[in-house]
Amino acid sequence: MNEIYNFLKELKKNNNREWFNANKERYLKVKATVDAFTQQLINATATINPEAARLTPSDCTYRIYRDTRFSPDKTPYKTHIGIFICPGGNKKSDRCGYYIHLEPGNSFVGGGCWCPPAPLLKEIRQSIYDNIDEYLEIINAPVFRERYKEVGSNLLKTAPKGFPKDWEYIDLLKPRDYTVMAPVPDSFMKSRDAVENILSYMKTQKPFNDFINYLFDC
Repeated sequence: MNEIYNFLKELKKNNNREWFNANKERYLKVKATVDAFTQQLINATATINPEAARLTPSDCTYRIYRDTRFSPDKTPYKTHIGIFICPGGNKKSDRCGYYIHLEPGNSFVGGGCWCPPAPLLKEIRQSIYDNIDEYLEIINAPVFRERYKEVGSNLLKTAPKGFPKDWEYIDLLKPRDYTVMAPVPDSFMKSRDAVENILSYMKTQKPFNDFINYLFDC
């Protein structure tokens, strides 16, 4: 893990093709380490969701090359590594999964459902509205609240269409992304117990994921 973080630190300072090409062999070693780490995470996730066992590291990891076509930032490489473990899906799935973010000074454990299509987003909101007591029990559980300070991101400024503006819990329907995030120090990821510790966060998040994934499974 130290090797991964050191490479990412240097890449951030030298985010250009010349440096990357000169360090390509080093990157390939880092990628192999990431793949091995991802497999360990898959195996751990399978202990709480057996569907994860069918996943491979390539199902869960992303290319380091940035898509710069529509971005003002033309730096060619990502300076972080993301791992998305989605039992019952893959990294392109709309299902809720578990996300691990490796970035010097900005590491976190999280997950959920990011950028769901409009029909699914409406279903998620309706499910929360119809099952508010169950949802509140999940997001207000002490350990969940301690680890995941905010639930949802990219908020609407007003109530979504089709729901009463004066509903007591209307703010819970305003996210466009139903995600959670728990910042952790780099030492958390570098620990020998990293996989076990990440699994603990996954267990905390699992009821939240299950609540939303029920829309796929029912």
